Amino acid sequence: MTKTTKILQDSFGREHNYLRISLIEKCNLRCSYCMPADGVPLTPRSQLMTAEEIFEIAKTFVAQGVDKIRLTGGEPLVRKDFSEILKNLATLPVRLSITTNAVLTDRFIEDFKKYDLNDINVSLDTLLPEKFKMITRRDQFKKAYDNIQLLIKEGFNVKINAVLMQDFNKDEIVDFVMFTKNLPITVRFIEFMPFDGNRWNRKKLVTEKEILEQVENFFGKKYLQKLEDEQNFTSRNYKIEGFEGRFGIISSVSNPFCDGCNRIRLTANGKIKNCLFSNHETDLLGALREGQNLEELISNSLFKKKAVRAGMDDFEKLNDPDRHSKNRSMITIGG
Repeated sequence: MTKTTKILQDSFGREHNYLRISLIEKCNLRCSYCMPADGVPLTPRSQLMTAEEIFEIAKTFVAQGVDKIRLTGGEPLVRKDFSEILKNLATLPVRLSITTNAVLTDRFIEDFKKYDLNDINVSLDTLLPEKFKMITRRDQFKKAYDNIQLLIKEGFNVKINAVLMQDFNKDEIVDFVMFTKNLPITVRFIEFMPFDGNRWNRKKLVTEKEILEQVENFFGKKYLQKLEDEQNFTSRNYKIEGFEGRFGIISSVSNPFCDGCNRIRLTANGKIKNCLFSNHETDLLGALREGQNLEELISNSLFKKKAVRAGMDDFEKLNDPDRHSKNRSMITIGG
């Protein structure tokens, strides 16, 4: 298809060319920061996007300047028609990527290669099997770890996403950085963020400052190298001198990167979210099924985007449980 030069902008002039599509609300793990312990009410299947509807909505975004699409969930590889969805999206002039827990990735290696999906982010919050079992409520560490090694061996661009929490995995920061010594990967430390049902508390937060202090104390400040950040970055990137890989910090809470945000989110039931923290949603799937024009709905939603974290511009607002409860749990937003 022919791509226009039109680029989606919000009221602050930020251009949005990056669409994150959640394919499914289900997951084969039960990470506590993502899903409440007793689960979440699942959207009826009839109200979820079909493979064809995902493609149609994606085409609308691409016509408005989107050139990067990330597939998320839940766990996107749980979806039975994942290969069909990937095949469809691969016909668009976009760079495709995925966020996964890696438990099932060995089944899709050939699909990834065939449809040019090279960028794979793996959610892995610990390098210890027992901790993995505790945080995910599933005994799948070996499968996930082996598949990470397989992805690296097969030449994929692998990033490891680790959500840090006090009294859980803060003591593994150095171990994760050491993981980059002989592997061409990026480990990204993500600050614990507030969502419905994840019992967010500021006391659980491990900040960017704390991460860097721990790294500097262990490796020595002179060996810590600050790397150039990408355009529209979410991660501030570093490496240890002589290490093959690198690490980054996604500081959505303590040091947000909203000024350069270029991301839009589409939930599995076809709602657009203009910010991860926002509880405002626009129903694109319903509009598509009614034959409405989606471009105006998308533009209007984006124009309502706030300058910083959906208006939560200080810790007092972040600590307000009423704000968290009005947003979705992370698993129904899309990672």
